[in-house]
Amino acid sequence: MPVKNRFAEMQDEITAWRRDIHQHPEILFDTHRTSALVAEKLEAFGCDEIATGIGRTGVVGVIKGKSDTSGKVIGLRADMDALPIHEQTGLEYASKTDGAMHACGHDGHTAMLLGAAKYLAETRNFDGTVVVIFQPAEEGGGGGREMCEDGMMARWNIQEVYGMHNWPGRPVGSFAIRTGAFFAATDQFDITFEGRGGHAAKPHETIDTTVMSAQAVLALQSIAARNADPIDQIVVSVTSFATSSNAFNVIPQSVDLKGTVRTMDPAVRDLAERRIKEICSGIAATFGGTVNVRYHRGYPVMVNHDEQTEFAAKVAADIAGSCEEAPLVMGGEDFAFMLEERPGAYILVGNGDTAAVHHPEYNFTDDAIPAGCSWWAEIVEQRMPAA
Repeated sequence: MPVKNRFAEMQDEITAWRRDIHQHPEILFDTHRTSALVAEKLEAFGCDEIATGIGRTGVVGVIKGKSDTSGKVIGLRADMDALPIHEQTGLEYASKTDGAMHACGHDGHTAMLLGAAKYLAETRNFDGTVVVIFQPAEEGGGGGREMCEDGMMARWNIQEVYGMHNWPGRPVGSFAIRTGAFFAATDQFDITFEGRGGHAAKPHETIDTTVMSAQAVLALQSIAARNADPIDQIVVSVTSFATSSNAFNVIPQSVDLKGTVRTMDPAVRDLAERRIKEICSGIAATFGGTVNVRYHRGYPVMVNHDEQTEFAAKVAADIAGSCEEAPLVMGGEDFAFMLEERPGAYILVGNGDTAAVHHPEYNFTDDAIPAGCSWWAEIVEQRMPAA
């Protein structure tokens, strides 16, 4: 079962939606224009119900099939938000908002789910109900969590949920997926070392926070190298080192470190948090200073459910001819919150030889649209076949 002809016919229309969204990127929960556009389209498609303001600025559309003897309800989710990046693509439809761009392809995800929604509302060739979910704030804001906390799953009796992400480096329109842990838990830390500032020519009269912090940057790498089991996945990265003074002749009173931890297992996540605090406390005590460690838990591990993953892979293979096993991804994905509430699966669709996501030259490949739309439509039609 190849790509649906209807989506090939609709490709120019869906591409136009995508490029319009691309020109007007919105960050985190400030997806007001995008959310309004989505709600307007869903109304025009003839959705049976449209709800806005779910998870602050999320939009939900309900499409009922020709029959409902099964009582099944499937959710399909796309993210809508952009990134605080200055676009450098030079495209004629490049971002019109300075310092914001769709550098992760959420414009493509939104447009593809709109395309699937239009088709499903036209044909209704299924037995049950589909709920299309348009989510804000995937890029660090936890919009998926907020939509769940607003009671979305229970309100519409969603029983399974499916999501998708474009993937640069994979052939356009190809698919890859894996069961179990797929995307990493994403945590952040802020560490402040306090000492005694002073003249750089008299270090013996100070408690040097630069030396303390430098020791900590190196010592934190021992968590992965010497504390975690070598077969476990863990990344500990210090990404910011800021002293309270930037003068040549001043030993700073304090130093602030920031960074991220990525793990695939709850026990390893606990280990990382504990060891960061222990290592920093030990270093501060060794040098006579103090430290304050703030560890912030972000998105949990995104775990695909076995049965739904097998089904999602079959649908993908029907469309593209095959579906490969995807590698583990140490990036985060807040679809994890939806998969904690309901069984489901998350798949990758090839974006071709483009710049990586989160790069200022990235662009979603419009030729992937028919495959992505077909996958969402087939998830519904095969999971809830018409009676």
